[in-house]
Amino acid sequence: MRLRRPVKTRAVLAVLAAAASILLAACAGLPQPADPPALSAPATAPVQAPSVVASPPPAIPAAPERASGWRPGLQPVHAARQMVVTAHPLASEVGLATLRAGGTAADAALAVQLVLGLVEPQSSGIGGGAFIVHMDASGRVQTWDGRETAPAAALPDDLRWIDTSDRRAPLPDTRASGRSIGVPGVLRALEALHAQHGRLPWARAFDPAIGLAERGFAVPLRLADAIATQRAQLLRDADAAALFLDADGRPRAAGSPLRNPAYAATLRTLAAKGAEAFYRGPIADDIVAEVQRTRADPAAPGALTPGRMTAADLAGYRAVEREPVCSDYRRWVVCGMGPPSSGGIAVAQVLGLLAAAPMPPPGPEALHRLVEAQRLAFADRNRYVADTHFVPLPGRGVASLLDPAYLRSRAAMIRADRSLGVAPAGRFDAEARGAHAGPEHGTSHVSIVDRWGNAVAMTSSVEASLGAWRVVRGFVLNNQLTDFSAQPEDAEGPVANRLQGGKRPRSSMSPTLVFERRADGTRGALLAVTGSPGGAAIIPFVAQHLVALLDWQLDAQAATALAVAAAFNTPVTVLDRSHPDAVALDALETALQARGHRTARAPLTSGLATVLRVREGWQAGVDPRREGVALGD
Repeated sequence: MRLRRPVKTRAVLAVLAAAASILLAACAGLPQPADPPALSAPATAPVQAPSVVASPPPAIPAAPERASGWRPGLQPVHAARQMVVTAHPLASEVGLATLRAGGTAADAALAVQLVLGLVEPQSSGIGGGAFIVHMDASGRVQTWDGRETAPAAALPDDLRWIDTSDRRAPLPDTRASGRSIGVPGVLRALEALHAQHGRLPWARAFDPAIGLAERGFAVPLRLADAIATQRAQLLRDADAAALFLDADGRPRAAGSPLRNPAYAATLRTLAAKGAEAFYRGPIADDIVAEVQRTRADPAAPGALTPGRMTAADLAGYRAVEREPVCSDYRRWVVCGMGPPSSGGIAVAQVLGLLAAAPMPPPGPEALHRLVEAQRLAFADRNRYVADTHFVPLPGRGVASLLDPAYLRSRAAMIRADRSLGVAPAGRFDAEARGAHAGPEHGTSHVSIVDRWGNAVAMTSSVEASLGAWRVVRGFVLNNQLTDFSAQPEDAEGPVANRLQGGKRPRSSMSPTLVFERRADGTRGALLAVTGSPGGAAIIPFVAQHLVALLDWQLDAQAATALAVAAAFNTPVTVLDRSHPDAVALDALETALQARGHRTARAPLTSGLATVLRVREGWQAGVDPRREGVALGD
């Protein structure tokens, strides 16, 4: 296995500046304590929640799931044996404490997700879904699909009108109606992961989140911003308003204490009775009652269109273990998630398209090739990828979409001097179409490696910021069904990602593991664990990040802090307005426009969380646009 010498930040900056790059590696930061107080625990001791709740790092309030400010000065974090990278300091602390107490990456992932549902409810939680990619110490890669499902009684037009006789949009709008709420899946996925790869008892993982929920924590800036922005939506649900607004109806401010005893009580039940208590019994009954509610809270009178979820839908939910999507990229093997996530296929297609030629150094030429490859990948993704239990992939499935000869023929469409604008999809023996990208603004990513050689890449989501703005027993319900296409058909026939009963909506989530490739073509040692939130932009985020790590050999932090460009197979190439180097962005925009790109600037709020193998052990990087922290031994 070839281990890299870590790239030093100054060298990275020099290279990027010399290239007039878009991709300024502004390594940004938050001090990373080598040994956080009150977190070391012997292998026999219970995992405890942090006893001191720190305020989040300074940042600039912004719109929901947009940049929370740029944290300058971050440096790569190093660890000899084990590492946790999450979107919130408290979740990272709990994850590391779990590993120190003798837990595996699977144990830590469970504990971390329970804390994120408390401190980052705008992004993920037990009322949502997740995709998990896991490697065990033997090198075996497994993936679990914990994506939400549509109720069995769902109808194809449920997202565009109330019914055939009342063709108004669901009330008060589609995303806030009961029609948007899918059967949550994250607990079933974590249950399956823990059953196979956990070492600590199931109940132990719940202790830190229970303690934090009971004692309280400081409201982070991103959560405070989400609450303020979504106040009108939250007022439709008395439980949501009680949790996120103060007694006078004002949004809870950043830094103010927040307790969630209802969530603590829910977790105590799940710790004692297992995930089954979420899917059958009083918790499930309360979820169904909320989904089927027809009136808003008196503080915001008005009708709600109820969803079609029943107790049978919850009782019948199963997480699905799926085949990982693994493909070669130069001298590496990249493994991700298959359908209903489009992330694994689309990221592999982008890399396969780029593999047709050597990758230029960071700069306009490289970014032009990246976004053109994204256009081609999104053309196939939008046309063909959906829940394969309902709509099969074309040809031989994943093998056809990732066939090297097919990708070489597609790569030949990329011109050095001119953007494709809108790329055509490849031609296969399939006619179903999908045309919905899916915003997924409420999403979080976790990357973990443990001392035994296990690794987890997990991306979880509640869809919109604060999900459906409904709270049941202390947790937020998702509105993930809006990731289906509201139009079941278009001029060319059925839409692949149309709503159907029992179906899982297409996602862009891209949890990813990267391996060295042996001379015989088989997977070698694990090199990197990564992923990001960001909706459809997750695919561009992760693909560009992998190019930075693999082709450009940047360190984990420098690669994470690059400015991002994204193309979703529309005529527009989007540039990362949240990046602080406006001069570099201006130069990039001019260079891309000279190649025929129509450009626009928007906040491309990645939340990349990466663990990278280096000679000394592990190195981690966190996204300077969010509040994430990397911690390791």
